[in-house]
Amino acid sequence: MARPRSVTLEVNITPTQAIRSLRELAQRADWEWERDEGSRLVDRMMVIMPIARATRTFRIAILSGIGRGVILTAWEEVAGSAGGITKVEWIIPGHLTGDPFKELLRAWCTRHPNCPWRWSFAQRSMIGFLLPVWRRSRREFRKFGFDTSKKSWPIDADWPPVGWPDAREEE
Repeated sequence: MARPRSVTLEVNITPTQAIRSLRELAQRADWEWERDEGSRLVDRMMVIMPIARATRTFRIAILSGIGRGVILTAWEEVAGSAGGITKVEWIIPGHLTGDPFKELLRAWCTRHPNCPWRWSFAQRSMIGFLLPVWRRSRREFRKFGFDTSKKSWPIDADWPPVGWPDAREEE
């Protein structure tokens, strides 16, 4: 069995939207899930030195079905003096690495009201127009097979995908 893999993405949605999307996918696939809240230390730049601050995190873990072992943690970091960037960390079990995770990520992205890797001019201006986040986010999604061009949104994805086994078959 392969080791679990961790992927952290910067997205243009709120932490609660990120968790809600995976919860809806889990309910649709008849998977059991568990949600909890916590905190995490993040660095916030104040003038010239970083200050460690605690931020609220939201977490959902899939407990049954083919998605067992998937954990999504979401939090918001404030990089400068205003505005925040949401980060989501996926922990993917070994049996879902590769194409199954890409299908899960595609279905997760389709449930958002706006494109997760694209920010508006107003959002960029508030957070910091020259941050490397904007390009890095598109690049990370491109690694997972997404078309990140301007005309590529919205995307369609069925859930659960045709190739995935039904959760009831596994039990």
